[in-house]
Amino acid sequence: MSDDISTLRRLLASARTIAVVGLSADWFRPSYFAAKYMLDHGYRVIPVNPKHEEILGQRSYPDLASIPEPVDMVDVFRRSSDVLPIAEQAIAIGAGTLWMQIGVINEEAAARARAAGLDVVMDRCVKIEHARLFGGLNWMGVNTRIISAKRPRHIAN
Repeated sequence: MSDDISTLRRLLASARTIAVVGLSADWFRPSYFAAKYMLDHGYRVIPVNPKHEEILGQRSYPDLASIPEPVDMVDVFRRSSDVLPIAEQAIAIGAGTLWMQIGVINEEAAARARAAGLDVVMDRCVKIEHARLFGGLNWMGVNTRIISAKRPRHIAN
């Protein structure tokens, strides 16, 4: 299984170049802020979206095969039903990891990628896992300085 803590930590620590398939140019989309977070944390992010020439200041490519440099991780922000051809492209370009975002699960694609030697992560967010495992979570906006498992009681007027 490629989603235990030590494996996730190893994958995120060893990857330097992440191709994000389905990266949106819209700032409010999850793919955008996940990719921006990874850029801000020193990763090389390569957008894969045929609708745009550039996203987040990075040149965008129409597919994985068009990327002219090695890719360590393929991060998929597409429907589960779209993943199999992406997995096959990830295998073809020699990526080390196929990472499917939260809600993206395709067992056939995962099996093919694993059989080809790729690490596979499904139904997890690269940004969330990086923040959880490497200290990117912070208290900004949520630190009330009160630690309690009890719900506050509200007195009705």
